[in-house]
Amino acid sequence: MDSLYRTPLLDCFKRGDIAPDIRMMAAEGILAPRAHEQLGLLVLLADDPDPGIRAATESTLRRLPVRELARFLGRGDLAPEIVAFFKARGVEPETGAGTLSDDPLVGADDGGAARGDVREDPDDAREAGRPTAAAGLRLSSMTVPEKIKTAMRGTREERAILIRDPNKIVAFSVLSSPKLSEQDIEGFAGNAGLSEDVLRVIAMTRAWCKNYSIVRALVFNPKTPIAISMSLVNRLVERDVRMLALDRNVAEPVRLLARKSLQTGRSRRG
Repeated sequence: MDSLYRTPLLDCFKRGDIAPDIRMMAAEGILAPRAHEQLGLLVLLADDPDPGIRAATESTLRRLPVRELARFLGRGDLAPEIVAFFKARGVEPETGAGTLSDDPLVGADDGGAARGDVREDPDDAREAGRPTAAAGLRLSSMTVPEKIKTAMRGTREERAILIRDPNKIVAFSVLSSPKLSEQDIEGFAGNAGLSEDVLRVIAMTRAWCKNYSIVRALVFNPKTPIAISMSLVNRLVERDVRMLALDRNVAEPVRLLARKSLQTGRSRRG
């Protein structure tokens, strides 16, 4: 089973290039949209070089409901680092708890990200329309922390705008939203207006790349890094490889690989 210690948001924090105000949000428990991300962030921030952030992290750790935490640690799909961290704090995993919610285990003292605090969007069940200028203007006036919270808990229209944000953590927060569907990811994968970093994260997320439509969208997207596109060509069915070999929008090395794949296939059949 895949470990739940790798998400776009967690990976961004692990690289260590997150501003102090964003790290403080995570330390206070108001950033992560899911329990496994919240716990992962707290484990990371427990050793933060900023003493204020370490103190906020410790305060949040003490507010975690011990019984719910023990049940969550017993799921079996958390990274060993997370389980070991809480064992060292005297919390033993409780197995056999059945199906558990992945809502954050604790929210901010001011009622920020409490369990179940996700804004409903009546349009989320339908395909998103073109983002409106008004929405773009409103989001452009937000601070980075506000954008992050909106990226994870906002509407589909807001996510479609924020996935293009030049700040990587804002875009990665969209990819960490619990409201994302595979249809959303497929749309992002085929969007040539997104950054290579966003497309790279999608391609490196194993769960998403089990979906053929997402893989196909990545390969045909001219903005996808060439090495990633080439690594995915062998996942395509022959009909799509033939189309790829003729597609002048993709990089020449990708087209050449598609042609070579077709020639190799013919020689094997011969």
